[in-house]
Amino acid sequence: MNRMNAARVMTEDMTILTADIEIEGVAAVCDPLGALYLPDSRTLVVSDLHLEKGAAFARRGMMLPPYDTALTLQLLELVMARYGPARVISLGDSFHDRHGAAGLPSACDDTLRRLIAGREWFWIAGNHDPDQPGDLDGHCVQELYFDGLCFRHEPAADPEAACGEIAGHLHPAARVVRRNKGVRRPCFATDGKRLVLPSFGVMTGGMNLRHPAFEGLFDRHLLTAHLLGRERIYSVPFNRLVK
Repeated sequence: MNRMNAARVMTEDMTILTADIEIEGVAAVCDPLGALYLPDSRTLVVSDLHLEKGAAFARRGMMLPPYDTALTLQLLELVMARYGPARVISLGDSFHDRHGAAGLPSACDDTLRRLIAGREWFWIAGNHDPDQPGDLDGHCVQELYFDGLCFRHEPAADPEAACGEIAGHLHPAARVVRRNKGVRRPCFATDGKRLVLPSFGVMTGGMNLRHPAFEGLFDRHLLTAHLLGRERIYSVPFNRLVK
């Protein structure tokens, strides 16, 4: 499924199949749109929205389709309507650069403010957006700890910090081959101790889970990739993935 078409596809009346997992004993749900839901605390987690990426490239003279922010917010609105979270955590790189929040088109600004209203909202600082995003409501923090979990943008290199960590930044993707056909999809990556989310933004790429950047982050004997499908999650053990 093309992520740019996902918003239209997911408005159809369809049954989705999620993946129920645990991170250090905390129940979580992997959604096909790329969001993580923690039912016990009614918390929705998304990562790497990269809002206003097209506008950021335009400021540098590279013209890209200007629809990424509106489509990403449409997906976010869909997944929030699905779970009705009391709290939303955006795991960094919510905007593609420091100027993104101030330059939001009025319709997108209205949509985002409506989604934020009436619930707790946390902006985790990312490498693209280390500051409070303009005058938008919500708490801007480097890391967030609750319910025995740690939410941060970049996965920690220290193994001692891995337990209960939920992070983004690396945009994990996985490739499988079946009957001589290869499929590559964004994915959740977890070994039960830590989890790295896929990027949620429609104009973001992915890094193969077998890339050296992921080495040492997971116990590969326990590592599972939960691939995003059109209407379901496909859970595949690491040893069945290919480059």
